Amino acid sequence: MKMHLKTVVLALTATAFLAGCATSGGGYYGQPYPQQQPPQQQGQTTQGQQQGMSKTSKGAIIGALAGVAAGLLSGDDATERRQRALVGAGVGGLAGAAIGNYQDRQERALREQMAGTGVEVVRQGNNITLNMPSGITFDFDKSNLKPEFYPVLDDVARTLQEYNQTVVEVAGHTDSVGSDAYNQKLSEQRANSVSSYLQSRGLNRDRFIVVGAGETRPISSNDSESGRAQNRRVEITLVPIEA
Repeated sequence: MKMHLKTVVLALTATAFLAGCATSGGGYYGQPYPQQQPPQQQGQTTQGQQQGMSKTSKGAIIGALAGVAAGLLSGDDATERRQRALVGAGVGGLAGAAIGNYQDRQERALREQMAGTGVEVVRQGNNITLNMPSGITFDFDKSNLKPEFYPVLDDVARTLQEYNQTVVEVAGHTDSVGSDAYNQKLSEQRANSVSSYLQSRGLNRDRFIVVGAGETRPISSNDSESGRAQNRRVEITLVPIEA
């Protein structure tokens, strides 16, 4: 009986001790637990972080998250609508292994033509992107093509004429210097200049999608001149027309 009473007393004492720790906010050995901030939701920043983050840094983060070294800006839906319209207009579509073979031949032709021009040829799946830095295509802060770049675009036009079973997206990009609105307008004007020149060489205008990304799709940090130079570019992405 005494043993049973002793066990009950010990149990009640332990319970009271634990309850006191829970209600007092205490931690181990009487020391308070460290203050913890509530976890932020994924992708969320505090107000202080937002204020301290520069415009150029935010641009670099956007580009990194988007993974846009090269690729379509208009989106799959817009491209598919253009593909269907071209097929309906009598432009033959490609299917199966023929798609990859077709783009392989076009890629080889473009790499040969663009060698030594400063234009980078990037292959992503069945899409081919030509990265044209603004230093060789436009004067600073201008949207008129440099005349010395005409022969390069002439070569591109001849290849696009030969490989006519593609949708052609022309996308303009800028660095982060200047206002968002100004950069958006400049990117659109530059994309239109490249698209208009190619169409003037006899290419079907219905193949073209022209977009401007402004400063929202950097491929390098805007914190240095070399990075900003990389971000100022026009990309031409060739998407095969699928049957």
